[in-house]
Amino acid sequence: MSLGIAFKGPEGIVLAADSRVTLMALQTNVMPGQPGVLVPATFDNATKLLKLAGQNQRFGAVTYGLGAIGQTAPRITHSFIPEFQAELTKKQKENLSVEQFASELSEFFSSQWKMLGMPEQLPQGTPDMAFLIGGYDPGAPYGRVFEFFVPSRPQPREWFVGPGQFGAVWGGQREYVDRLIQGYDPRLLDLIAAELQLGPAQVENLRAKLGALSIPVPYQFLPLQDCVDLSIFLLRTTIRLQTWTVGIRGVGGAIDVAVITQEGFKPVRLKQLSGEEV
Repeated sequence: MSLGIAFKGPEGIVLAADSRVTLMALQTNVMPGQPGVLVPATFDNATKLLKLAGQNQRFGAVTYGLGAIGQTAPRITHSFIPEFQAELTKKQKENLSVEQFASELSEFFSSQWKMLGMPEQLPQGTPDMAFLIGGYDPGAPYGRVFEFFVPSRPQPREWFVGPGQFGAVWGGQREYVDRLIQGYDPRLLDLIAAELQLGPAQVENLRAKLGALSIPVPYQFLPLQDCVDLSIFLLRTTIRLQTWTVGIRGVGGAIDVAVITQEGFKPVRLKQLSGEEV
């Protein structure tokens, strides 16, 4: 599942993600006469912070949810970026807006999804391949953040629309971040609605009232360094809490962070290749 964060602050955008991908492997012959069981296998060196070279360095993205696509030989999201870069070059896409870039990225991965034989509709409970895109339009004073989901919602949706709107959006295994920032678990509304037999309008009214539980973070005030620090804190807290819980520990490994300002994409902390330490 993983955890991805995009933070739109007044001084720039922060993109942050963990490095863990989880594959569910069918293990057979666990006990004689018993069917196989799905066992999670985790790998902690995936790159979920995506960047491009050249004139497209005004953009960046983080991915979460489904970490690989392909029926017989799955590939992680980051491995497709050179192909996406080549496609943009072939199309001679220049001076793109953030929305146009997000649309190009969505179109590319939607195409790869179909080419690799992935299902048009995922089984219930299976996450989409999700993306958070950040960047600056040419000459714009503030950045923009978009989100889309493959295959269910490929049309990019913008967060924090308008020059005076700032904040953070996150996705993946988000329950601990929701509890910290929003003040309640995301499953709470479903539980209350089922118990009290609430209709959609009543649920939305309850959601609005629960907004009073959110911690008072002044997003519009925070300097870029504070946006970086808060993003790392939320990721690190999720990683640490998952070490003591029962369930899919889908957030882990190194934390990768970058900022995007009017000057372009700038890495803050990225894992590095290394040899064996003796």
